[in-house]
Amino acid sequence: MNKKNIITILLALLTSTGLAQTKTATVTGYSPALKDGTLVLAGTGTFGSVVDTVKAGHFAYTLPVEELTESFLSLMGEGCPNMSITIYLKPDLAVKVTGNDCLYPLWKVESPLPEQRTEARITEHCRDVLTEYMQKVLANKPRAELEPVTIKLAKKQMDILPALPMDAATIGKLLNASRIAKDIKDFPHMEQLKKIEKFVADRAPKEFEEQLAEIHNYVYPPRVLQVGDEAEDAELVDMQGQKHHLFEAFANGKYVLLDFWGIGCGPCMMSEPEMKEAYEKMKDKLEIVGINQNKISEWQEHEFSKRIVWTNWNNAMQDISIKYCDMGAIPYYILISPDKRIVWKDMGYIPGLFMGMADVLNGVKHKQDNSANFSLLIQKVDANASSTTVSFRYYGHKDYWFRIVKESYLEANGKKYMLTAADGIKLDEDNFSQVKATESTDEFLSNLCYTDFTLTFEPFDTIPTTFNFKEGDVEHAFVIRNVSLE
Repeated sequence: MNKKNIITILLALLTSTGLAQTKTATVTGYSPALKDGTLVLAGTGTFGSVVDTVKAGHFAYTLPVEELTESFLSLMGEGCPNMSITIYLKPDLAVKVTGNDCLYPLWKVESPLPEQRTEARITEHCRDVLTEYMQKVLANKPRAELEPVTIKLAKKQMDILPALPMDAATIGKLLNASRIAKDIKDFPHMEQLKKIEKFVADRAPKEFEEQLAEIHNYVYPPRVLQVGDEAEDAELVDMQGQKHHLFEAFANGKYVLLDFWGIGCGPCMMSEPEMKEAYEKMKDKLEIVGINQNKISEWQEHEFSKRIVWTNWNNAMQDISIKYCDMGAIPYYILISPDKRIVWKDMGYIPGLFMGMADVLNGVKHKQDNSANFSLLIQKVDANASSTTVSFRYYGHKDYWFRIVKESYLEANGKKYMLTAADGIKLDEDNFSQVKATESTDEFLSNLCYTDFTLTFEPFDTIPTTFNFKEGDVEHAFVIRNVSLE
């Protein structure tokens, strides 16, 4: 996808995600080091949208705010690290952000808000570690090299927190440290985090009750449910403020898809057209439960929330996501069978995911476990004495390529049956789907396409009841398990 298309999509998302509010705050910025055309992203949720492009080092944007709001600013361009800077806003507030380089997380933020002064104290205290982290990000270092610096940054933030006011900036940094602790196995500063969590919880104003509950769940996490586990019930709230139980969604004996999402999350909203299209195809077999993570009042008033056509509930305390999601990131999806067993879970939206899921749940000829990736499914199998031919369908955006490697194989009878030929795609090369998957005129959904192709494998020694397809033994390979031949 080219830069122009990305900007168009992000601007469309911004337009559709709640600019109807009347109260606003303005942010202006400048650095002589910024290149013309650098994208300016900002928002008040987990993800933002393009709000401006840099011209002669300058940029400016306006965001809707009703009260004290934590927003973020991120720049995408040459020399800019893939990070964000926190900016606190209030209605009618004008904030100025300036620097002399492209390392904007260290720039000066001119604001009268005390929360921004707290944020500045934390930034200055962590300047050396932030610089080290940005240098590694700009050098495209792998996650394994970023993790030690991430831990160091969380430790340095925790060191200063007890000396700070109990305000939104302090609570926000404690929340960030607790998320890091949850996502990093054997986090080495857990005892310090527990002490600070108690220290802050004993002193923070009541207005931070929801954030403190989320922090507590990260510091003392329950066991995260995994594929194969039985689902657990939970309490949620609807748009009218009425309480519900998660298990109500299973009343009609359907599969249930949990969609954990948040306002301002671009991929969450980008997935909605495809999810809606697929939902119409499998309404009698699937119920979707949207689980919003924002404050209840913010969620209830947002235009995107009001147009959701499936079950629409809120879990601002995030105790459900702590129990179900392996990472504190959205969108996060969980598919649960009618007998309340978790059969699939994944983070992030991949175009084609829900169309493939609809085909599988609607009953393709051969039962199959696509829990590794629903974008690829098997439509037909012809197994005989000379070979085994498998017909596949792959769903994806027309501009996103996919590959099938020559080392692909079928697994059955305790052995591998190797790939011998392919028809309809090129092996070990980029393949692009071209057949339209929907008649929708939605800008993104109209570009959703599919590819039908066949792969031929060595013949089975003995025709099995089930087999697995594996696209080689590399990480992130396509895998379809338990394909039935009966």
